[in-house]
Amino acid sequence: MIAPCLKKRERMVSQKLIDTLFGGGCSQSMAAFPLRAVYIKKERAQGDAPVQILVSVPKKRIKHAVDRNRVKRQVREAFRQHKQLLYEALAEHEQLLLAFIWLSDEHRPSRDVESRVVGLMQRMAEKL
Repeated sequence: MIAPCLKKRERMVSQKLIDTLFGGGCSQSMAAFPLRAVYIKKERAQGDAPVQILVSVPKKRIKHAVDRNRVKRQVREAFRQHKQLLYEALAEHEQLLLAFIWLSDEHRPSRDVESRVVGLMQRMAEKL
């Protein structure tokens, strides 16, 4: 069953985790325009979610906050509906840190965003 929302523990809020994802040099990246996914697999600590996500929509790409928030909602919702793809690919003791970065200067329909997110998640699941 799909949870009605992303739990707090599924969101990446720790600066330490963000630095691990972007600063370590071990992370992998793949793109499906208008999204880029950056991810790294690591050992899971007690009480952590198997997958933690971060969604970034740069102000340089989309100027208005209302529009940036809409894009973030679309990406989070697509992830929430299909997160089982990644949960099933991970071992019991592994954790996946995942960031979605928006690359386009314009909006996309929700079904297009969802298809890109699902495509990225399927490719990640194959590599895990």
